[in-house]
Amino acid sequence: MFLSVSQLDKSYGSGAARVKVLDGVTTSLAAGQICVILGPSGSGKSTFLNAVGGLERIDGGRIIIDGQDISRLDPASLGRYRRDKLGFVFQFYNLIPNLTVKENIEVGQYLSQKPLEMDALLHTLGLWEHRDKFPNQLSGGQQQRCAIGRALIKNPALLLCDELTGALDYQTAKEILALLETINQTYHNTIIIVTHNEPIKQMAHRVLKLHDGRIVTDEVNDHPIAASELQW
Repeated sequence: MFLSVSQLDKSYGSGAARVKVLDGVTTSLAAGQICVILGPSGSGKSTFLNAVGGLERIDGGRIIIDGQDISRLDPASLGRYRRDKLGFVFQFYNLIPNLTVKENIEVGQYLSQKPLEMDALLHTLGLWEHRDKFPNQLSGGQQQRCAIGRALIKNPALLLCDELTGALDYQTAKEILALLETINQTYHNTIIIVTHNEPIKQMAHRVLKLHDGRIVTDEVNDHPIAASELQW
């Protein structure tokens, strides 16, 4: 397995105010799969994603990514893990306003020793004709494509997406999901998508549902449907 987590525990606060956000979470994911994580607000979805991404220290358990136990790494080694293995995409694009599309993506390119080819990626993202535009000249969907490109140019083995369609309209959201599908098929990245939008699970190979920090459903989808066929 490419990703294996076992007995993840994470709490915030202390004393009577202490809240357990992850409670014995155990699951695994094969390389090249798309995984969708569902659950209500406060269920632990984003905390799980941040733990896998090395942004949150867990209180207990283990996280094995591509044979490496990241839960045991020191801060410097965690930084190298995030640089070399991960791409992050969030609901809010966090683009640098005074840089063009191409320059924003190059920010990620400089972090990698084996980046993807820029022109080919711009074509895959549908941004070739917009490469010299600034973020305020782009639609929301185009800005999200640029944010995906910035994460993807590093050629990460693992792409983490936190509510990446949350700020988009229906049609644009479907286009972004179709783009992720193309990215998965083209570059064979393992992709984890955290979302409130349950129909998105139909495009995934693996579906997890969290509630109160615990996995209540862990299913394999043997027949994912194309993102273009999703409806909600």
